[in-house]
Amino acid sequence: MRALFLVLCLGVFCSKLAADTLSPADREALLENLEKLRGTVTGRVDARFRSAIAAYRGAMSDEKAVMEFYLKCVKKIDFDDKHRKASEFNEWRKKQEDHLNDPTMRRALQHQLCWLVLTLQAASDKADMNKLATQGQQIVDELFNDALTLTSQRELLGQNVTSTVFARAYDIAGVKLDKWPFSPLNLAQIYDSVLLPPYRTSGNIQALRAGWFKRLHQEGVVYEDVHAKSKSNGRPLTSDSGHSPEQEKFLTEILPDLQWQMETDLYRSGDQRGAALRMIAHIERYLTHGRARQWSDDLKTLLSPLPVETGAAAPTSSSNQSSDSDATP
Repeated sequence: MRALFLVLCLGVFCSKLAADTLSPADREALLENLEKLRGTVTGRVDARFRSAIAAYRGAMSDEKAVMEFYLKCVKKIDFDDKHRKASEFNEWRKKQEDHLNDPTMRRALQHQLCWLVLTLQAASDKADMNKLATQGQQIVDELFNDALTLTSQRELLGQNVTSTVFARAYDIAGVKLDKWPFSPLNLAQIYDSVLLPPYRTSGNIQALRAGWFKRLHQEGVVYEDVHAKSKSNGRPLTSDSGHSPEQEKFLTEILPDLQWQMETDLYRSGDQRGAALRMIAHIERYLTHGRARQWSDDLKTLLSPLPVETGAAAPTSSSNQSSDSDATP
């Protein structure tokens, strides 16, 4: 009987739900309330980010401060929150002493915090992407000028910054950003999605080209100082210098394709004549490259005249005759 009563009650409830429609006024009121709630949620999220950013900025000022902050976050996440004893943390810290005292690790943590702060700023509804691009370029430049840290701390620097102990200690999770690079080592996405777009939209060809050259240099740093220890001791890679198979692949395969992408970008951004001439020369130089045929097809597509619009009709003979008759004395 009790089960039957529940079924009957549920049936009555569902019938009422089916019959209870929203009027236009109801919809408008609900949408208004929803917008207020969305604004409140956004405000609270931004406030949480601001609190975290303030703490991160204070910690990344020097190597000593960043290590103290790192240990504080590790203690909270891996020990306090798991109700582990203080003695366990002290034992872990003692075992990690050499690693924690490594200057390259401390600098890597600083670089990581810088990128985390930039990521949280980008996640704000009021983010100024042009301003963030300038800051992002500075962070990337400082990181790639620190080849020793890049070489020894690549795994740490490659982490998603929103999953680090810094982010977890401040409950930073679920940061959603379209096409945003969550690691400062993701050069391709950093340049394509963050650093170069402002130059494309502004039509600043010179700055766009300079940005591309900076990317090419930094990609070379990765292969020279990170993937292998070069015999060139920090000098730029050249085809006749002693280098590893990884570097050889970069010079003969990857770099030429990146240069092609650069010229294509410059062409589409307005430097058509200069880029087209350089692209022809590029194909001539790398005739044996695996993508040479694709490059030639791409350039042919770029150089082909645009199709005439269907609606654009040519002048009729009658209009020409009219013009001729008007010109006749």
